[in-house]
Parts: sequence; structure tokens; C-alpha cells
Amino acid sequence: MKRLLINGVGGQMGAALRKALQKDGHGFTLACGVDPFFTESASFPVFPSADAVNVPVDVAIDFSVPKATESLLAFCVNTRTPAVICTTALPDALLERIDEASKTIPIFRSGNMSIGINLMRVLLRQARLTLGDAFDIEIVETHHNRKKDAPSGTALMLADAIVQADGTKHPFVYGRSEKDRRREPGEIGFHSIRGGTIVGEHEVRFLGEDEEISIRHAAYSKQVFAEGALKAAAFLLTKSSGLYSMEDLVEEMLQ
Repeated sequence: MKRLLINGVGGQMGAALRKALQKDGHGFTLACGVDPFFTESASFPVFPSADAVNVPVDVAIDFSVPKATESLLAFCVNTRTPAVICTTALPDALLERIDEASKTIPIFRSGNMSIGINLMRVLLRQARLTLGDAFDIEIVETHHNRKKDAPSGTALMLADAIVQADGTKHPFVYGRSEKDRRREPGEIGFHSIRGGTIVGEHEVRFLGEDEEISIRHAAYSKQVFAEGALKAAAFLLTKSSGLYSMEDLVEEMLQ
């Protein structure tokens, strides 16, 4: 069994990871957690910060906040521990440090740990290359009523996959209210819906002459992200130093 460290063990994704480990260990045992606000009783040691960890670990998964990610990165570099970094909204300076650290340890970084979403990115690139300019593109995303950012980071990630497919510049348009003009060719439109407890839904619509192709993904619980993170950790244990992403994992699964 490989020994796992969870950074942000007391958060929602930390709880989802612990649940996934209890259901199916995926070859891992929880060696320790890091979280300064953890108050539960636990069968594993919990440290207030990564620099306080004093037990051996084989791989770390990070679902925390940028400051805690920075501390974990230093720990992983010092101990030569592979890291799966899932924390979003990382500042550019920290992203540069992650790139530098990947020269000495294997690092897996992704803003969305769903296997399905990342497979969707592959399908979107193929759709864009196949359909070309004859189809308009609109992205509709739906999330729970507590989500602050709009459009979602995942929606932007899906749009980036389309843009990268052919290298064409696509103007992004966020909503169409109060815009007294017709749709311009090449635009990618974003539409955000917020309500209830919806974990996350993303649909990309390719709208052409007399036909439409729609590619959709729905997440019904945070467990899909936990499962993806554990798959990423297992993937990372087979790799040498370098920076890896969900795209690498999906491509390996498709082989």
C-alpha cells in the first residue's frame, strides 16, 4: 500500500478523498493529513502545515488554498515526494514555482479532476477540427447557488481546448443581454446558471445549418473529483520528474 498525504484534509474534497479511500483504497493508505482547522477525531495524524509533517509519505494530493499549496510544494521538493495539485486560482508566481519544482519531482496539476470532463476536452478538440467554422459554439454551465465565479473555470478550460484545437482566436462573449448586435462569426458564448445544490453541469453546443451537436457532462457528487485525484496519484507514482495533466492521464487510458 502506498502512503498518501492529503493537504486540506478537513475540507469538502478532503472528506471526499477519505470517503473514496474507505470505499476502494486504490492501493493507498492515508498516512496523514494537513489542515490547521481540522477538529475531528481521526485515526491518522493531522498536522497544521506541511512543514510539520514527520511521517513518511509516497505521494501527496492537494485540495487546499494557494498559501497551503506553497507550503506543500516546498515539503514535496525537500522530500522528493510526487504531488497532485488540484487547488485552483494559483497566482502566477506559484505556478512558476510549480514548473520549476517539476524539474526535480513528478507533479500532476489540473483545475478539474474529473476523468469525464477531461475526456470531454479531447472530444471537443476533435469536434472543432471536424466541424470547422460552419458551426457556432455556445457553452452553458450550471452550478449550485453558492458558487461565486461565472463562468466556471471548467467552462473556460473547455473553451481553451476548442481554441487550442486549431490555433484560431475566438472572441469570448459572456452572456448576450444588453448586446444590441448579431452574433459574430467565431465567437464562443458563455452562459451561467446558478441554483440549488447542483455540483456541476457543462454543455458545449455546436450549432450549424439545420443540425446541432451537443457534448455534455454532469457531475452528481464531488466523489468524481476524488476518484480522479486518486487515479492521478497512482499515475504519478509510475512517472519520473515532469509536469503532468489530466490530458496525459486520459491519453494513457485511451491507449
